[in-house]
Amino acid sequence: MDSLIEHFDISADEVRRIVSDTISGADDGELYLERSQAESLVFDNGRLKTASYNTDQGFGLRAVAGEATGYAHANQFSASALRRAADAVAAVKKGYAGKLDAAPARTNRKLYADDNPLVAPAFDAKVRLLQQIDAWLRARDPRVRQVSASLAASWQHVQIVRPDGYTAEDIRPMVRMNISVVVGEGDRQETGSFGCGGRKNFDEFVTEEAWQHAASEALRQALVNLEASPSPAGTFDVVLASGWPGVMLHEAVGHGLEGDFNRKKTSAFSELLGSQVAARGVTVVDDGSIAERRGSITIDDEGTPSNRTVLIDDGKLVGYIQDRLNARLMGMKPTGNGRRQSYAHEPMPRMTNTFMLGGDCTPEEIIASVKKGIYAVSFGGGQVDITSGKFVFDCTEAYLIEDGKVTRPVKGATLIGNGPDAMHRITMIGNDTKLDSGIGNCGKGGQWVPVGVGQPHLRMDRMTVGGTQA
Repeated sequence: MDSLIEHFDISADEVRRIVSDTISGADDGELYLERSQAESLVFDNGRLKTASYNTDQGFGLRAVAGEATGYAHANQFSASALRRAADAVAAVKKGYAGKLDAAPARTNRKLYADDNPLVAPAFDAKVRLLQQIDAWLRARDPRVRQVSASLAASWQHVQIVRPDGYTAEDIRPMVRMNISVVVGEGDRQETGSFGCGGRKNFDEFVTEEAWQHAASEALRQALVNLEASPSPAGTFDVVLASGWPGVMLHEAVGHGLEGDFNRKKTSAFSELLGSQVAARGVTVVDDGSIAERRGSITIDDEGTPSNRTVLIDDGKLVGYIQDRLNARLMGMKPTGNGRRQSYAHEPMPRMTNTFMLGGDCTPEEIIASVKKGIYAVSFGGGQVDITSGKFVFDCTEAYLIEDGKVTRPVKGATLIGNGPDAMHRITMIGNDTKLDSGIGNCGKGGQWVPVGVGQPHLRMDRMTVGGTQA
């Protein structure tokens, strides 16, 4: 593996000298180097609709003085670009006398292999696989009207160079497969989808067993929705399934626990450390150290090793998700969550894999405890206000629960509530914690990063459900 710093048209020692001179006198900063490749194939309606391949490289130079940040980036590894960036960045420390923060701890841990997933299988083999998925689904059920299947892969090499001589590197592979199916009867059409992925190569996801499972799940969900009746609206006890429904936890609670929102006191959880913010038994962690997971990172984009950070312990708020800047200003430790979309972006505190730990109830016990309610199996889009904690989430697969039994499917159900309040409405926690299948992306401040979500089955009492039937 070539060190990225060697790609400059000046010596590595000269690059380090420029970095040191630029950041000296500031509180923190680094040179972030990146080279990346990405490929995407989309097969839609019986043909290869799009195929793209992109490469990119560049650097971002940052100096942090107090709360202020100077940042400049360029898409070339040249001395002239680096010196121009240094001139711009150094202005943030004018008249400022800081002391450089200690470098991150080092780690020998590797959470994923260095292999480039764009290399295999070959392009033709990927196209044939997408054709297979399309044909297989159409042969399964005459109600299939449209199939969309995609394969995406990326390979990212990053290097962090600090003014104190600290350097760290990480190579990050990523793959993802998505399948969407439209089924119809008469004038009615419904959709189902399924995806999977992670920080590995395609071997696991292109086996016949794997893609047929994904295709079957997409078709199953579409056919369930085809039979669904309009969801009732009102106040109901709600059971959330394990796995992907943890996206509600990610949005309604996780973002509110990121350090920048709490330092600026714009989160519904601000100044609540040590307070009971959820029902007893609720424990939420952010863990970027799980091997090969989509949201995992060996080191974050400031060089801090990823960690398992407990955020809520038995209902009490005990921690925040931190990058270096916000941790320093709040008198806390970085948690390995300083992430950025690319070299063109500054790092900020971001989630990795955020999920709730399990309790002692079986899913069957939880469902049997509900006389009349909604069973939410999968979610689509949602909206959250970080300051108030208010949220709205659309259910893409949901059922009625009547007298402790799951009965007919319903469509158009939305969960409406407030994150901190909803956490207190949890009355039963399942013993089946599961992470999602590897499809999560998270947006914040115009930046997107891959994440994971998860939870066990949960019962939440007296939740507001929006629907199409009064």
